[in-house]
Amino acid sequence: MDRIEHLDVFYHERKVGTLAMYQKYLAAFAYGQEWLENGFPISPFSLPLEKRVFVPRMDPFDGLFGVFADSLPDGWGRFLVDRLMLKKGIEPAAVGVLNRLAIVGDSGMGALSYRPAVHLNEGVCVVELDRIAGECEKLLKTEYTEDLDRLFRLGGSSGGARPKILTEIGGEEWIIKFPSYDDPKDIGKQEYEYSLCAKECGIEMAQTRLFPSERCAGYFGAKRFDRRKDADGQESRVHMLSVSAVLETSHRIPNLDYHLLMKLTLEITKDFSEVLRLFRLMCFNVFSHNRDDHSKNFSFLYDEQNACYRLAPAYDLTYSSSLNGEHATTVNGSGMTPGMEDILAVADKIGIRKAQAGKIAHDIRDCVNDMLAPYLR
Repeated sequence: MDRIEHLDVFYHERKVGTLAMYQKYLAAFAYGQEWLENGFPISPFSLPLEKRVFVPRMDPFDGLFGVFADSLPDGWGRFLVDRLMLKKGIEPAAVGVLNRLAIVGDSGMGALSYRPAVHLNEGVCVVELDRIAGECEKLLKTEYTEDLDRLFRLGGSSGGARPKILTEIGGEEWIIKFPSYDDPKDIGKQEYEYSLCAKECGIEMAQTRLFPSERCAGYFGAKRFDRRKDADGQESRVHMLSVSAVLETSHRIPNLDYHLLMKLTLEITKDFSEVLRLFRLMCFNVFSHNRDDHSKNFSFLYDEQNACYRLAPAYDLTYSSSLNGEHATTVNGSGMTPGMEDILAVADKIGIRKAQAGKIAHDIRDCVNDMLAPYLR
């Protein structure tokens, strides 16, 4: 694969700017003139709307700015891309970041796309969930499957550790997940019941479903929240920015507290109601033992009509732990045993009234204990 030195970045069909390799390993970026006149900052802190060349650090995204790293597949998706490269005789370690963005093309999360695109394979796949689950399991155990090309087409642009596919159902785009090698067999049912409980707790989530299976209790699916129907009823892509990207920090290093996350949310959205949404999610994560609450599991969506960012719907909610069993994002400095006192301290620091915070926290605790009791024993 020839090394790519320049790549154009697009938002829908509008050119945002250009990425170019600098000093061999850094992907410098500059906005185009038209975007400077009519666009918006695609990463408010790192890439303000200014006419200059922005040069990233090497770490933590291998010479990319976080907003572009968000476009790259992570976990399962990267695993598929690397396996397909090896199948085609390409050494993954030798493939640069711009080449990887070119492979993503217009298939990544969010609304950014990259040209010229590089196509590792083509074709349309028939989705048979049990068969795909079996091939995912086989690939995880043996690193080989005859269905590698099909798995890549369905999930090669996805993020997260668990196997998944991106597919269309009823004219809408969905994500469907499958068990990883160390997941409980019925992880899909668990995540679905967590999503129902979160909605009952007043937490905004995308539409979710439990897809039937003959192998297990079902596969968890969620409608993509980075897609939105336009005035003509057609789905369009929405610009998305993870907290990891905003802060230019790796989600693999626990370095956040919910207080900082709430301050960031207020700064990005300029809307205190968005802070209250995050507070609800924090309470849910504490009481439901969802401790894999790292910086890639919180995102912002750009509302072009109102020219503002807002907190994305909640996602990846399950019984989980991060390093040493703690929360990846601490609660008032506590990662292992955060309690009501810590929750109310975070609320007080950001300016949520004590009575309001207490009612929200107690209601969510009761709801979680009622609906998710089998998972919390």
